[in-house]
Amino acid sequence: MMNAFLTQLSDAVSPDLISILSIPLTVSIHAACRRVYRRWRWPLLSPMLTSLVLLAGLLVLLRMPYPRYMAGAHWLSSLLQPATVAFAVPLYRHRRALLDHAPAIGAGLLCGSVMAVISSIGLAHLAGLGDGVARSLAPRSITTPVAMAVAKQIGGNPVLTAVFVIATGILGILVGPWLTRILRLRTPVGRGALMGMGAHGIGTARAFEMGSQEGTLSSLSMVVAALAGVVLIPLLLPWMNIISLH
Repeated sequence: MMNAFLTQLSDAVSPDLISILSIPLTVSIHAACRRVYRRWRWPLLSPMLTSLVLLAGLLVLLRMPYPRYMAGAHWLSSLLQPATVAFAVPLYRHRRALLDHAPAIGAGLLCGSVMAVISSIGLAHLAGLGDGVARSLAPRSITTPVAMAVAKQIGGNPVLTAVFVIATGILGILVGPWLTRILRLRTPVGRGALMGMGAHGIGTARAFEMGSQEGTLSSLSMVVAALAGVVLIPLLLPWMNIISLH
């Protein structure tokens, strides 16, 4: 009986209405999830995860095809490009901190970026996940807007990449604080760089909870890691594919 009701409800909702409501619905769900996270501060309540789960559940409940939803929500995806360009703002604003710690940040992020790409592609091929999944997994360690753009450029699935990025970020904020204690990272540079490189945007929000310096260095690390990923991933991908064939 419930299935019949949902079918009738889905048929009754016109595609035009879905297109009109898709953006305010998405923004409202994200705002509500963000408010819940600010109240409880539990990593698994990150709005990037909870809003995704709630929205996907709603689409399934209403039996709403994804293309019908994206007919209106595609405007949100188009904002990814200016969001990527906007990363230049924190780089300029905190250029002094970046220059002061350039050797440490540069060396750490270069090694981290290379290892992230190699491990992602290598594990995907070892697990037999296929070339498409490997290409989608490669940008998982850079922030979502840039990762989706890189995935599209190298022939991956941007939506799948977004899922991998979110999963990486959530794992990073769960493991990151523990690693800072195990590795005895007591300086804001080390703790901030770890969170920004390992958990990108979600990690940066967590780093600001540690302190303002940690948050600033985390945001810088996230931006620099994203720029490094844009350059390194297309360069490393052909070599990783050649190695996997042997």
